[in-house]
Amino acid sequence: MTTPAERIVSCRRCTRLRAHCREVARVKRRAYREETYWGKPVPSFGVRSPRLLVVGLAPGAHGANRTGRIFTGDSSGDWLYRALHTCGFANRAESVRAGDGLRLKDTVVTCAARCAPPQNKLTREELTACRPYLVEELQRFRRLRVAIVLGRIAHDAFGRAWVAAGRPAFDPRPKFAHGARHAVEGFVLLCSYHPSRQNTQTGRLSRAMFHAVFRRAQRLLQPER
Repeated sequence: MTTPAERIVSCRRCTRLRAHCREVARVKRRAYREETYWGKPVPSFGVRSPRLLVVGLAPGAHGANRTGRIFTGDSSGDWLYRALHTCGFANRAESVRAGDGLRLKDTVVTCAARCAPPQNKLTREELTACRPYLVEELQRFRRLRVAIVLGRIAHDAFGRAWVAAGRPAFDPRPKFAHGARHAVEGFVLLCSYHPSRQNTQTGRLSRAMFHAVFRRAQRLLQPER
């Protein structure tokens, strides 16, 4: 019987995405030309039974598509894992490559899509095709108490997967805004801008703004920790 990670890695649902991942792995970026790229769908990373779920958009072409670990090897990952470390959810602030000793506490990091898309743009059909993996995680992670969604697309993908997983409905339906908080039956959804270069280099998202969301998750989980 295959594991959830094995099913993701072997996925062939989206021809365009699979072709792009392979092409990026073949051509490579000059800075990484001596490295062997992963070039396949990227599974989630973290503990088996999390209380915190972090949901991003998709692997970076020269980040997770290169390293094989989600949010690893690019600037977005640098922001994410520093925030997780600062708030006690990771044993170190850097995520350089798979096998570098990084461990998460109480946390899983996942994405709306598991393949790197051309120009960071996914089609509606590709998001729909990848949704069952997130649905399965929401059904499997029964101890889940908090989720942080990074960006509007991740927010919308999470909302659709949440409903498909048979989880209790939010009332009213959650709307995305940085710093927004939505709660239902002991579960809290927190929203943040994605730590992409487009947001961090323009000042739309600062370290203080980003870390504040993770500190809120830390406070929400504190009584059980």
